[in-house]
Amino acid sequence: MTTTIEQKLASLGITLPSPPPPRANYVPVVRTGNLLFVSGQISVDAEGTITTGKLGGGVDIETGRAAAKLCAINILAQVKATMGDLEALVRVVKLTAFVNSTPDFAEQPKVANGCSDFLVEILGDKGRHARSAVGIAALPSDAAVEIEAVIEVA
Repeated sequence: MTTTIEQKLASLGITLPSPPPPRANYVPVVRTGNLLFVSGQISVDAEGTITTGKLGGGVDIETGRAAAKLCAINILAQVKATMGDLEALVRVVKLTAFVNSTPDFAEQPKVANGCSDFLVEILGDKGRHARSAVGIAALPSDAAVEIEAVIEVA
């Protein structure tokens, strides 16, 4: 019997949160054809607590990786809210990770791996993707990480 994505999440003790409404003039997900463009998801947990601060300025790489994993969980929550079922996910096509960083911090890829590694763990080969990891001077709500995604769906 095949394990579903939600069963895999549950086995790790992860429940997808209900995505919050946008806080500005945009939509969280746009579908065109078989692609979902998921707006940037910040490092916020199910209780609404945001992992904040700058990598290289008080936030260490492991905290950054955990923040990026939260972004991945929120991306999956957006996919489920849009499609109604995570099994419609065909593959993660592309991620763009924005890491709130000091000017001298150069380990953005290590931080973004928190998202990438989690998606591969949960989705297997469907989670392998192209990616950019970018250092940025500031993010909304001083979030440590924000990640946007392009997802192929059935």
